Amino acid sequence: MAPLLDFRRRIRSVKNTQQITRAMKFVSAARLRRAQEAALAARPYAKELLRVLRSTMARIESPTHPLLLKRPEERILLIVLAGERGLAGAFNSNILRKASEFIRSKAGKKIVTIPVGKKSRDSLRKAGVEFAAEYVNVLARVDYKIAREISRLVTELYSEDKVDSVYLIFSEFHNVVSAELTVEKLLPVEPAELKPGEQTQETQIDYIYEQPEQQILDRLLPRYIETQVLRALLESSAAEHAARMTAMEAATKNAGEVIEDLTLHMNKVRQAAITKEIIEIVSGAQNASQ
Repeated sequence: MAPLLDFRRRIRSVKNTQQITRAMKFVSAARLRRAQEAALAARPYAKELLRVLRSTMARIESPTHPLLLKRPEERILLIVLAGERGLAGAFNSNILRKASEFIRSKAGKKIVTIPVGKKSRDSLRKAGVEFAAEYVNVLARVDYKIAREISRLVTELYSEDKVDSVYLIFSEFHNVVSAELTVEKLLPVEPAELKPGEQTQETQIDYIYEQPEQQILDRLLPRYIETQVLRALLESSAAEHAARMTAMEAATKNAGEVIEDLTLHMNKVRQAAITKEIIEIVSGAQNASQ
């Protein structure tokens, strides 16, 4: 049986770990609030911009813009957004597993990736996937400049016929305890899917556009790509903070349970040692009296 000193050392070590996990939980909670507000604020704008773009496309008989040309999907650009650090539960592993499943489903086609986040970069590099670019240390505080830089690269690759489609893989924030893994097709832009007999607002209202179609698309399409990339960055950042806060809360709780078990066991050992000493004293006194 381990001596009392070993129990005290283990309890002290677990308490130190508990303090660290509790502090990380509070830090993630503070960052989550800002990230959540930013992600929720970006959703309506991104949704409305996509609606306007699809409305414009529906009124153009044969779009000729380079970003709207549809080609056989042989070369795919995949943007994978994972975390910068670990200690976030299954957040990173779920995204990377989804990316691996997507790559396997596109077997026989050329896959080029843009990893966002250290975990994404390291995992895809080990898998031997080709990089078009990489972005690390950008999710702790999402900056619009990064989204614009990624969107420019995407626009350039698609316009120059170097890729045939662009996909985003990220974790969409729902609430503190849940997030949804999302595979979103960024380019080419797909028309809205309608159920039988359903009509969208675009088919009910006849808009009149003053500018030429090329001029409208030149402004809308780059803004659409920037907005979707920015929204994915914000969603991924919020989901990562939420996952880390939940993981650190569970770790803090588990550490408390370990401390309780160790303390209980230590008290049993100490009680047994005291009982043994008392028995030895009593036995010695009896022998002396005889």
